[in-house]
Amino acid sequence: MNWRSIGEADVISTVEFNQTGDLLATGDKGGRVVIFRREPEVKGEAEELGEAGEYNVYSTFQSHEPDFDYLKSLEIEEKINKIRWLPHQNAAHFLLSTNDKTIKLWKVSERDRRPEGYNLKDEEGRVKDISTVTSLQVPVLKPTDLMVEVRPRRVFANGHTYHVNSISVNSDGETYLSADDLRINMWHLDITDRSFNIVDIKPANMEDLTEVITAAEFHPHHCHLFIYSSSKGTLRLCDMRASALCDKHAKIFEEPEDPGNRSFFSEIISSVSDVKFSHSGRYLLTRDYLTVKVWDLNMEKGPVETYQVGVLEQYWVHEYLRSKLCSLYENDCIFDKFECVWNSTDR
Repeated sequence: MNWRSIGEADVISTVEFNQTGDLLATGDKGGRVVIFRREPEVKGEAEELGEAGEYNVYSTFQSHEPDFDYLKSLEIEEKINKIRWLPHQNAAHFLLSTNDKTIKLWKVSERDRRPEGYNLKDEEGRVKDISTVTSLQVPVLKPTDLMVEVRPRRVFANGHTYHVNSISVNSDGETYLSADDLRINMWHLDITDRSFNIVDIKPANMEDLTEVITAAEFHPHHCHLFIYSSSKGTLRLCDMRASALCDKHAKIFEEPEDPGNRSFFSEIISSVSDVKFSHSGRYLLTRDYLTVKVWDLNMEKGPVETYQVGVLEQYWVHEYLRSKLCSLYENDCIFDKFECVWNSTDR
């Protein structure tokens, strides 16, 4: 495919694997979600080498449509900001998807059989005249071609004034959080008409605003703990056992700035765009514009490891970009957001 023929709506805006890695969901700027499934490898050489199977399209559906906020006279884009899979509990799969304002819960299921032999319906599904029914039969399930059905189960709307940048499913399997620039809300998966505000950093006077929330995530094992990052490069660990409104953090993680390296762009490139707990829950992985950092929950004073982003033909990409920050600022590329993720072994 020629990349020049790809429209703006086809640009991928987020990706997310499910817990087993067998399904990969992608969201694009056109509001679509495409789910890919890993095909099992034939036993043999590929299996011995530990190679993963190919991912083929499993299902495609329209998650969000363009909308308009008449009260604020603002257009709401259909672009998918985040996708999160719920823990797999039965034959069906569930995932959350969100654009700037509305979060939706989707059920993805397979059907390879269909019922036949209804007493009150004909073969085309039309209701029969009861007077023509002279005998009763037991409906049966007959094999049919595999169909993947995607159905909306819940719509969580009107919970955010600002653009949603994060969603995270809690380890209790019943709740999840959503974050925008100034607030973090907690939702119950079965309740759509209300949420509980657990973080609010909006000042009384917006002129006093010094930072915004950039990402948030629940701890993978402790349902009362969550972390959120800010545009100042700080990470705040909050414990909901201490207070319903977590206006005071339990721990704060930040790296002291080197005065010798401070520049006009320091605050912009130090903004954390993503934060992830390791599978063990012991470490944090963060991404800013030029680096990826690993933090230990027991060490707030600084990261335990820092990785410079990318190598291209033996040259550190970030060192090349550092001299181009002025140009990146002028064309707004310096405000691009990047995600990070742990592999299955936390390495």
